Amino acid sequence: MSQLGLDGFQKQHDFLIGIDSDGCAFDSMEIKHKECFIPNFINHMGLQAISKYAREACEFTNLYSKTRGANRFPAYLLALDLLAQRPEVQRRNVNLPALQGVRDWVGRETKLGTKTIGPEAEKTGDPDLKQAYAWSKAVDDCVNDMVHGVPPFPGVREALVKMQAQADLIVCSATPNGALQKEWAEHDIDQFVKCICGQEAGSKKESLAACQKFGYEPEKMLMIGDAPGDMSAAKAVGALFYPINPGHEEDSWSRFLDEACDRFFAGTFAGEYQAALIAEFDRYLPEKPSWKTA
Repeated sequence: MSQLGLDGFQKQHDFLIGIDSDGCAFDSMEIKHKECFIPNFINHMGLQAISKYAREACEFTNLYSKTRGANRFPAYLLALDLLAQRPEVQRRNVNLPALQGVRDWVGRETKLGTKTIGPEAEKTGDPDLKQAYAWSKAVDDCVNDMVHGVPPFPGVREALVKMQAQADLIVCSATPNGALQKEWAEHDIDQFVKCICGQEAGSKKESLAACQKFGYEPEKMLMIGDAPGDMSAAKAVGALFYPINPGHEEDSWSRFLDEACDRFFAGTFAGEYQAALIAEFDRYLPEKPSWKTA
């Protein structure tokens, strides 16, 4: 079983590769957001009267836009902001929760998770934090109950075997540690990674930066992810980025296995090759929702 966090981590190779989990290694984004996150959000935030629009906004910010794969709290706050701007919602005179307490907390806390918002809600007595904690806890329980039997994308296991021969691998994700450990162990691929850095370890940028302190050169660090946030985390520490294109995950893993992995180890990944991959990736996710561009 892979250890949680970087305590006791030891550098074995010159190369380090961080791998995102949901939507990147596993085809689990759709089931988690559509069956667990969004129904609980509509329920806990009192959005029943505008459920159609709430669903559209949440799917946009979490699955089908440049904010795909972001931490749940900022991403769902953004969905509320989009709802507030939508004329159809305004005409229904629905009271949208402002959640100012959650916005303030997101501004000051880096480890944004159920395990951090719970104690903060208890300590401050803030009703917004209590409401968001209840939602987040319900989501975790729902994911634990529902999300199983979802295998990694085809090509992931083969890529992990190839990578671990020359690199130290970590899971670098915004998902709670417990869910990550369960999913990677269920499909017996936790054996390939040295550690699992999920929500409790901090942001993806923080996890990559912590790894860097073990002495990896930036050009020998790679982040594999399916979201612009993964790319931003890589750029922040000077690491390289390989995109798993949303909706074309199998092709992306196949290309990684056939050419990108070898290029990374050979030192020919940076520059034109990476730039072409990122330009292609950028075309898959819009910045504005369809109801704003129509």
